Amino acid sequence: MKRVFFGFFIIFQVFVSGQEKEGGKHFSYIDVNYFYGNIALHNTDIQHLITGHPEGMILSWNRKTFGENEWEQRFNYPDYGVSMSYQNLKNGYLGENYGLYAHYNFYFFKRNLMLRIGQGLAYTTNPYDKEENYRNIAFGSQIMSSTYLMLNYKKERIIDRIGLQAGFSLIHYSNANVKAPNTSINSIAFNIGVNYQLDEEQPEFIRTVGHERFTEPVRFNMIFRSGVNESDIVNSGQYPFYIFSFYADKRLSRKSAVQLGTDVFYSNFLKEYIKFKSIAYPEDGISGNEDYKRAGMFIGHELFVNRLSLITQLGYYVYYPVDFEGRFYQRVGLKYYLNDKIFGALTLKTHAAKAEAVEFGMGIRL
Repeated sequence: MKRVFFGFFIIFQVFVSGQEKEGGKHFSYIDVNYFYGNIALHNTDIQHLITGHPEGMILSWNRKTFGENEWEQRFNYPDYGVSMSYQNLKNGYLGENYGLYAHYNFYFFKRNLMLRIGQGLAYTTNPYDKEENYRNIAFGSQIMSSTYLMLNYKKERIIDRIGLQAGFSLIHYSNANVKAPNTSINSIAFNIGVNYQLDEEQPEFIRTVGHERFTEPVRFNMIFRSGVNESDIVNSGQYPFYIFSFYADKRLSRKSAVQLGTDVFYSNFLKEYIKFKSIAYPEDGISGNEDYKRAGMFIGHELFVNRLSLITQLGYYVYYPVDFEGRFYQRVGLKYYLNDKIFGALTLKTHAAKAEAVEFGMGIRL
Protein backbone atom coordinates (compact mmCIF):
# COMPACT_ATOMS: atom_id res chain seq x y z
CA MET A 1 0.00 0.00 0.00
CA LYS A 2 2.87 2.39 0.68
CA ARG A 3 3.85 2.32 -3.00
CA VAL A 4 0.58 4.09 -3.72
CA PHE A 5 1.56 7.08 -1.57
CA PHE A 6 4.78 7.63 -3.54
CA GLY A 7 2.94 8.19 -6.80
CA PHE A 8 0.25 10.41 -5.31
CA PHE A 9 2.59 12.61 -3.27
CA ILE A 10 3.40 14.83 -6.24
CA ILE A 11 -0.26 14.71 -7.38
CA PHE A 12 -1.19 16.16 -3.97
CA GLN A 13 1.34 18.96 -4.51
CA VAL A 14 -0.16 19.79 -7.89
CA PHE A 15 -3.57 20.50 -6.41
CA VAL A 16 -2.14 22.29 -3.37
CA SER A 17 -0.25 24.60 -5.74
CA GLY A 18 -3.48 25.36 -7.52
CA GLN A 19 -5.31 26.19 -4.31
CA GLU A 20 -2.60 28.65 -3.27
CA LYS A 21 -3.57 30.90 -6.17
CA GLU A 22 -5.99 33.73 -5.64
CA GLY A 23 -9.45 33.34 -7.11
CA GLY A 24 -10.05 34.07 -10.76
CA LYS A 25 -10.06 32.39 -14.12
CA HIS A 26 -7.62 29.56 -14.71
CA PHE A 27 -6.17 28.77 -18.13
CA SER A 28 -5.40 25.26 -19.30
CA TYR A 29 -4.87 23.01 -22.30
CA ILE A 30 -4.76 19.33 -23.20
CA ASP A 31 -2.25 17.43 -25.30
CA VAL A 32 -2.06 13.91 -26.67
CA ASN A 33 1.19 12.26 -27.77
CA TYR A 34 2.00 9.05 -29.61
CA PHE A 35 5.41 7.52 -28.87
CA TYR A 36 7.49 4.74 -30.45
CA GLY A 37 10.94 3.58 -29.42
CA ASN A 38 13.19 1.04 -27.76
CA ILE A 39 13.77 -0.61 -24.39
CA ALA A 40 17.21 0.39 -23.11
CA LEU A 41 19.53 -2.52 -22.27
CA HIS A 42 20.63 -1.22 -18.87
CA ASN A 43 21.05 -4.78 -17.55
CA THR A 44 22.07 -7.80 -19.64
CA ASP A 45 19.65 -9.97 -17.63
CA ILE A 46 16.70 -8.41 -19.49
CA GLN A 47 17.88 -9.23 -23.03
CA HIS A 48 15.14 -11.85 -23.46
CA LEU A 49 12.53 -9.16 -22.69
CA ILE A 50 13.58 -6.89 -25.58
CA THR A 51 11.80 -8.32 -28.61
CA GLY A 52 10.17 -5.31 -30.27
CA HIS A 53 9.69 -1.54 -30.33
CA PRO A 54 7.33 -0.40 -27.56
CA GLU A 55 4.69 2.16 -28.44
CA GLY A 56 1.88 3.95 -26.70
CA MET A 57 -0.01 7.15 -25.94
CA ILE A 58 0.17 9.88 -23.29
CA LEU A 59 -2.87 12.09 -22.65
CA SER A 60 -2.37 15.15 -20.44
CA TRP A 61 -4.26 18.05 -18.90
CA ASN A 62 -2.08 21.10 -18.16
CA ARG A 63 -2.79 24.22 -16.12
CA LYS A 64 -0.84 27.34 -16.99
CA THR A 65 0.77 29.80 -14.60
CA PHE A 66 1.31 33.50 -15.26
CA GLY A 67 3.24 34.72 -12.23
CA GLU A 68 0.60 35.31 -9.55
CA ASN A 69 3.01 33.57 -7.16
CA GLU A 70 6.69 34.54 -7.06
CA TRP A 71 7.97 30.98 -7.57
CA GLU A 72 6.15 30.85 -10.93
CA GLN A 73 8.14 33.83 -12.18
CA ARG A 74 11.45 32.39 -10.96
CA PHE A 75 10.84 29.17 -12.90
CA ASN A 76 9.69 30.92 -16.09
CA TYR A 77 5.96 30.25 -15.64
CA PRO A 78 5.74 26.44 -15.65
CA ASP A 79 2.59 24.41 -16.27
CA TYR A 80 1.43 21.63 -13.99
CA GLY A 81 -1.10 18.89 -14.54
CA VAL A 82 -2.04 15.23 -14.72
CA SER A 83 -1.12 12.60 -17.33
CA MET A 84 -2.44 9.17 -18.24
CA SER A 85 -0.41 6.73 -20.32
CA TYR A 86 -0.74 3.44 -22.13
CA GLN A 87 2.27 1.43 -23.32
CA ASN A 88 2.52 -1.86 -25.21
CA LEU A 89 6.00 -3.21 -24.43
CA LYS A 90 5.86 -5.62 -27.40
CA ASN A 91 6.85 -8.62 -25.32
CA GLY A 92 4.50 -11.35 -24.10
CA TYR A 93 6.26 -11.66 -20.74
CA LEU A 94 6.07 -7.91 -20.04
CA GLY A 95 2.52 -7.29 -21.22
CA GLU A 96 1.07 -3.77 -21.21
CA ASN A 97 1.39 -0.89 -18.75
CA TYR A 98 -1.05 1.84 -17.74
CA GLY A 99 0.16 4.92 -15.85
CA LEU A 100 -1.23 7.87 -13.90
CA TYR A 101 1.09 10.81 -13.22
CA ALA A 102 1.33 14.35 -11.96
CA HIS A 103 3.75 16.52 -13.89
CA TYR A 104 5.39 19.90 -14.30
CA ASN A 105 6.29 21.50 -17.66
CA PHE A 106 9.34 23.80 -17.62
CA TYR A 107 10.13 26.12 -20.54
CA PHE A 108 13.37 27.32 -22.18
CA PHE A 109 14.47 29.27 -25.28
CA LYS A 110 11.53 31.67 -25.47
CA ARG A 111 9.14 28.87 -24.43
CA ASN A 112 9.85 26.85 -27.58
CA LEU A 113 11.54 24.02 -25.65
CA MET A 114 9.49 22.18 -23.02
CA LEU A 115 10.83 19.77 -20.40
CA ARG A 116 8.14 17.70 -18.68
CA ILE A 117 8.85 15.75 -15.49
CA GLY A 118 6.12 13.31 -14.42
CA GLN A 119 5.90 11.02 -11.40
CA GLY A 120 3.18 8.55 -10.55
CA LEU A 121 2.00 4.97 -10.54
CA ALA A 122 1.85 2.28 -13.19
CA TYR A 123 -0.18 -0.91 -13.46
CA THR A 124 1.22 -3.84 -15.40
CA THR A 125 -0.99 -6.55 -16.88
CA ASN A 126 1.57 -9.37 -16.61
CA PRO A 127 3.88 -9.20 -13.54
CA TYR A 128 6.31 -11.87 -12.40
CA ASP A 129 4.85 -15.18 -11.28
CA LYS A 130 7.11 -18.06 -10.25
CA GLU A 131 4.96 -20.58 -12.15
CA GLU A 132 3.13 -18.76 -14.95
CA ASN A 133 5.48 -15.87 -15.79
CA TYR A 134 8.88 -16.55 -14.26
CA ARG A 135 10.71 -14.91 -17.20
CA ASN A 136 9.44 -11.44 -16.29
CA ILE A 137 12.24 -10.44 -13.94
CA ALA A 138 11.56 -6.73 -14.57
CA PHE A 139 8.24 -6.32 -12.72
CA GLY A 140 7.94 -8.13 -9.40
CA SER A 141 4.61 -6.50 -8.55
CA GLN A 142 1.51 -5.38 -10.41
CA ILE A 143 1.62 -1.81 -9.05
CA MET A 144 4.86 0.12 -9.56
CA SER A 145 6.18 3.63 -9.34
CA SER A 146 6.88 5.27 -12.68
CA THR A 147 8.69 8.38 -13.88
CA TYR A 148 8.66 9.94 -17.31
CA LEU A 149 10.62 12.75 -18.93
CA MET A 150 9.59 14.50 -22.12
CA LEU A 151 11.81 16.98 -24.00
CA ASN A 152 9.82 18.58 -26.82
CA TYR A 153 9.93 21.41 -29.31
CA LYS A 154 6.49 22.93 -28.87
CA LYS A 155 4.36 25.46 -30.71
CA GLU A 156 0.90 26.57 -29.57
CA ARG A 157 -1.97 28.02 -31.62
CA ILE A 158 -0.65 27.18 -35.08
CA ILE A 159 -4.20 26.77 -36.36
CA ASP A 160 -6.69 28.52 -34.11
CA ARG A 161 -6.28 26.76 -30.69
CA ILE A 162 -4.38 23.76 -32.09
CA GLY A 163 -0.60 23.39 -31.82
CA LEU A 164 2.07 20.75 -32.36
CA GLN A 165 4.92 19.29 -30.31
CA ALA A 166 7.57 16.63 -30.95
CA GLY A 167 10.71 15.30 -29.32
CA PHE A 168 11.94 12.50 -27.11
CA SER A 169 10.61 10.76 -24.02
CA LEU A 170 12.06 8.48 -21.35
CA ILE A 171 9.67 6.24 -19.39
CA HIS A 172 10.84 4.31 -16.34
CA TYR A 173 9.01 1.56 -14.39
CA SER A 174 10.21 0.09 -11.10
CA ASN A 175 8.83 -1.03 -7.73
CA ALA A 176 12.11 0.03 -6.06
CA ASN A 177 12.77 -3.44 -4.65
CA VAL A 178 9.67 -3.40 -2.50
CA LYS A 179 9.27 -6.88 -3.95
CA ALA A 180 11.74 -8.94 -6.00
CA PRO A 181 12.47 -9.37 -8.85
CA ASN A 182 12.92 -5.77 -9.95
CA THR A 183 15.38 -5.18 -12.79
CA SER A 184 12.99 -2.43 -14.05
CA ILE A 185 12.40 -1.23 -17.62
CA ASN A 186 13.44 2.03 -19.31
CA SER A 187 11.92 3.01 -22.66
CA ILE A 188 13.53 5.65 -24.87
CA ALA A 189 11.08 6.89 -27.47
CA PHE A 190 10.33 9.52 -30.11
CA ASN A 191 7.02 11.26 -29.53
CA ILE A 192 4.82 13.49 -31.61
CA GLY A 193 1.59 15.13 -30.50
CA VAL A 194 -0.96 17.90 -30.70
CA ASN A 195 -2.00 20.40 -28.04
CA TYR A 196 -5.34 22.21 -27.78
CA GLN A 197 -5.93 25.38 -25.78
CA LEU A 198 -9.16 25.32 -23.77
CA ASP A 199 -9.40 29.12 -23.71
CA GLU A 200 -9.70 31.60 -26.55
CA GLU A 201 -6.98 33.88 -25.18
CA GLN A 202 -4.67 34.20 -22.20
CA PRO A 203 -3.36 37.06 -20.02
CA GLU A 204 0.11 38.56 -20.11
CA PHE A 205 2.85 37.16 -17.88
CA ILE A 206 3.37 39.04 -14.62
CA ARG A 207 6.95 40.24 -14.07
CA THR A 208 7.56 41.68 -10.62
CA VAL A 209 10.42 39.54 -9.24
CA GLY A 210 13.86 41.06 -9.51
CA HIS A 211 17.30 39.51 -9.14
CA GLU A 212 17.84 40.39 -5.51
CA ARG A 213 20.39 38.29 -3.64
CA PHE A 214 18.95 35.82 -1.12
CA THR A 215 20.95 34.77 1.94
CA GLU A 216 20.18 32.46 4.84
CA PRO A 217 22.39 30.99 7.61
CA VAL A 218 23.32 27.31 7.67
CA ARG A 219 20.36 25.20 8.78
CA PHE A 220 20.43 21.79 10.46
CA ASN A 221 18.06 18.97 9.50
CA MET A 222 17.00 15.72 11.14
CA ILE A 223 14.88 13.14 9.32
CA PHE A 224 13.62 9.65 10.06
CA ARG A 225 12.86 7.38 7.10
CA SER A 226 11.25 3.94 6.92
CA GLY A 227 9.56 1.45 4.61
CA VAL A 228 9.78 -2.17 3.53
CA ASN A 229 11.97 -3.85 0.92
CA GLU A 230 13.39 -7.17 -0.21
CA SER A 231 16.81 -8.25 -1.42
CA ASP A 232 17.35 -9.31 -5.04
CA ILE A 233 16.78 -12.93 -3.99
CA VAL A 234 13.21 -13.78 -5.02
CA ASN A 235 10.92 -14.85 -2.16
CA SER A 236 13.52 -13.95 0.47
CA GLY A 237 10.88 -11.88 2.26
CA GLN A 238 9.95 -8.24 2.80
CA TYR A 239 11.33 -6.56 5.91
CA PRO A 240 11.11 -3.07 7.42
CA PHE A 241 14.08 -0.70 7.42
CA TYR A 242 14.85 2.39 9.49
CA ILE A 243 17.14 5.29 8.54
CA PHE A 244 18.28 8.20 10.71
CA SER A 245 19.76 11.15 8.80
CA PHE A 246 21.41 14.33 10.05
CA TYR A 247 22.65 17.05 7.72
CA ALA A 248 23.37 20.73 7.31
CA ASP A 249 22.18 22.78 4.36
CA LYS A 250 23.15 26.18 3.00
CA ARG A 251 20.81 28.11 0.69
CA LEU A 252 22.65 29.44 -2.37
CA SER A 253 19.55 31.23 -3.67
CA ARG A 254 15.78 31.08 -3.42
CA LYS A 255 15.92 28.11 -5.80
CA SER A 256 18.66 25.89 -4.43
CA ALA A 257 20.71 24.72 -1.46
CA VAL A 258 23.67 22.37 -0.92
CA GLN A 259 23.78 19.68 1.76
CA LEU A 260 26.36 17.74 3.79
CA GLY A 261 25.35 14.99 6.19
CA THR A 262 25.33 11.42 7.43
CA ASP A 263 22.96 8.43 7.33
CA VAL A 264 22.65 5.46 9.69
CA PHE A 265 20.88 2.45 8.12
CA TYR A 266 19.09 -0.38 9.92
CA SER A 267 18.18 -2.65 6.97
CA ASN A 268 16.55 -5.83 8.22
CA PHE A 269 16.54 -7.49 4.81
CA LEU A 270 20.35 -7.61 5.09
CA LYS A 271 20.02 -9.98 8.05
CA GLU A 272 18.39 -12.59 5.81
CA TYR A 273 20.74 -11.76 2.94
CA ILE A 274 23.79 -12.35 5.14
CA LYS A 275 22.36 -15.63 6.42
CA PHE A 276 21.53 -16.80 2.88
CA LYS A 277 24.97 -15.91 1.46
CA SER A 278 26.82 -17.61 4.31
CA ILE A 279 24.98 -20.89 3.60
CA ALA A 280 24.50 -20.82 -0.18
CA TYR A 281 27.79 -19.19 -1.20
CA PRO A 282 30.43 -19.92 1.46
CA GLU A 283 33.14 -19.15 -1.11
CA ASP A 284 32.20 -15.46 -0.83
CA GLY A 285 33.71 -15.36 2.64
CA ILE A 286 30.57 -14.31 4.54
CA SER A 287 30.40 -16.05 7.94
CA GLY A 288 26.81 -15.12 8.82
CA ASN A 289 27.86 -13.09 11.87
CA GLU A 290 28.40 -9.80 10.05
CA ASP A 291 26.58 -6.67 11.21
CA TYR A 292 23.55 -5.72 9.10
CA LYS A 293 23.84 -2.01 9.96
CA ARG A 294 25.57 0.54 7.71
CA ALA A 295 26.55 4.20 8.00
CA GLY A 296 27.34 6.68 5.26
CA MET A 297 28.21 10.29 4.54
CA PHE A 298 26.66 12.24 1.68
CA ILE A 299 26.67 15.49 -0.24
CA GLY A 300 23.48 16.76 -1.85
CA HIS A 301 21.50 19.45 -3.58
CA GLU A 302 17.94 20.68 -3.04
CA LEU A 303 15.89 22.48 -5.71
CA PHE A 304 12.94 24.46 -4.31
CA VAL A 305 9.71 24.74 -6.33
CA ASN A 306 7.08 26.39 -4.15
CA ARG A 307 6.59 24.13 -1.08
CA LEU A 308 7.86 21.16 -3.03
CA SER A 309 11.56 20.48 -3.49
CA LEU A 310 13.63 17.97 -5.42
CA ILE A 311 16.60 16.45 -3.60
CA THR A 312 19.58 14.59 -5.07
CA GLN A 313 22.30 13.07 -2.90
CA LEU A 314 25.48 11.06 -3.42
CA GLY A 315 26.70 8.98 -0.47
CA TYR A 316 29.57 6.70 0.53
CA TYR A 317 29.39 4.01 3.24
CA VAL A 318 32.03 4.65 5.89
CA TYR A 319 30.80 1.68 7.94
CA TYR A 320 30.24 -1.28 5.59
CA PRO A 321 30.52 -4.70 7.28
CA VAL A 322 29.22 -6.75 4.32
CA ASP A 323 29.33 -6.04 0.60
CA PHE A 324 25.95 -5.30 -0.99
CA GLU A 325 25.85 -3.49 -4.36
CA GLY A 326 28.97 -1.38 -3.64
CA ARG A 327 29.97 1.39 -1.26
CA PHE A 328 28.49 4.32 -3.20
CA TYR A 329 24.79 5.06 -3.02
CA GLN A 330 22.44 7.70 -4.44
CA ARG A 331 19.16 9.19 -3.30
CA VAL A 332 16.67 11.17 -5.35
CA GLY A 333 13.19 12.25 -4.35
CA LEU A 334 10.75 14.87 -3.16
CA LYS A 335 10.22 16.91 -0.03
CA TYR A 336 7.07 18.80 0.89
CA TYR A 337 7.27 21.56 3.50
CA LEU A 338 4.23 21.62 5.78
CA ASN A 339 5.59 24.86 7.25
CA ASP A 340 8.98 26.55 7.58
CA LYS A 341 10.35 23.74 9.77
CA ILE A 342 8.42 20.48 9.29
CA PHE A 343 8.61 18.49 6.07
CA GLY A 344 7.70 15.10 4.64
CA ALA A 345 9.86 13.23 2.18
CA LEU A 346 9.53 10.42 -0.35
CA THR A 347 12.83 9.30 -1.82
CA LEU A 348 14.38 6.49 -3.83
CA LYS A 349 17.69 5.05 -2.68
CA THR A 350 19.78 3.30 -5.34
CA HIS A 351 23.21 1.88 -6.06
CA ALA A 352 23.79 3.18 -9.60
CA ALA A 353 20.97 1.60 -11.69
CA LYS A 354 19.89 -0.83 -8.92
CA ALA A 355 17.16 0.40 -6.60
CA GLU A 356 17.27 -0.60 -2.94
CA ALA A 357 14.25 1.07 -1.36
CA VAL A 358 11.51 3.67 -1.47
CA GLU A 359 11.90 5.72 1.71
CA PHE A 360 9.07 7.51 3.53
CA GLY A 361 10.23 10.18 5.93
CA MET A 362 9.36 13.03 8.27
CA GLY A 363 11.87 15.65 9.31
CA ILE A 364 12.58 19.01 10.86
CA ARG A 365 14.73 21.89 9.60
CA LEU A 366 16.08 24.09 12.39
